[in-house]
Amino acid sequence: MKAQVINQFGDPSVFSTVDIPKPVLQSGHILVRVAAASVNPIDCKIRSGKVPEISPVLPAVLHGDVSGIVEAVAPDVSTFQVGDEVYGFAGGVRGTGGALAEWMLADARLMAIRPNRVAIQEAAGFPLVSITAWKALFERAKLKENQSILIHGGAGGVGHVAVQLAKWKKAKVYATVRSEEDRILVQSLGTESVVNVNTESVEHYVQRLTEGKGFDVVFDTVGGENLDRSFQAVRIGGKVVTIAARSHHDLTPMHNKDITLHAVFTLNPLITSIGREFYGKILKKIAELINQGHLNLFIDKKIFSLWQANDAHAFFESGCSKGKIILID
Repeated sequence: MKAQVINQFGDPSVFSTVDIPKPVLQSGHILVRVAAASVNPIDCKIRSGKVPEISPVLPAVLHGDVSGIVEAVAPDVSTFQVGDEVYGFAGGVRGTGGALAEWMLADARLMAIRPNRVAIQEAAGFPLVSITAWKALFERAKLKENQSILIHGGAGGVGHVAVQLAKWKKAKVYATVRSEEDRILVQSLGTESVVNVNTESVEHYVQRLTEGKGFDVVFDTVGGENLDRSFQAVRIGGKVVTIAARSHHDLTPMHNKDITLHAVFTLNPLITSIGREFYGKILKKIAELINQGHLNLFIDKKIFSLWQANDAHAFFESGCSKGKIILID
């Protein structure tokens, strides 16, 4: 089969289109004819060699987000049948194949029937960001109706999905952005207020929006020094959840405010095989919410071919993209 392969880690030019053996069906798996994949930050980090602990052995096929049509089903799999249109986050890391190929072998536990309200290609943009946001809000933060939540990076891939899921939960949703364009975009999702962090300090917006008490939950999709701002913004006894905790911090504010910190690393089940069935269940619920009109995806207008991974990665890293980048076969 045709595939996009990297033989070394580096810049986007390391991708090349080659012929490799078609995956052989394995127990517990389905073989998916790939319709589309999408670009996530982790894909670029893996390609560049920045996360060797999770990177696949070279030569490798990257990308985990996938949508497509089931071509074959292992005898021990009863949840899918040939011809089903599916989507999932199922590979591109150590021990798995990726989506940048004509076919992808996927653990059936990581997949779900795609939402019929969106095209099969668009469905490829949802899995990683939706699973991450769901885990952060509902598994870690245990977000409840009427709780206040601040989502840092509300216009990002995970951020804008988290805003919509929190709104569906009937929480009081606030978000931060770094531009007026992003503020308008996120405000359109129905947030209580959107903060431009380039023009307003943490102290100021906490006072303005919560009378100085802080937010019940802060979901930090930015990380780095922003995690310290999350400690500032959360209320006494509140919860901070982050998807970017590979940094060093003074935890004194966390101790003084009696808060809890939770980290979400969505790739763990792919690497360890522990808890994979939970992802299929999340995606089934996400599909329901999409079909009911509760969840939409910002997609960049520039669409790439599955065989233009180099151009897609370069475009993503340029900072010019607005929404998820989709690659279509």
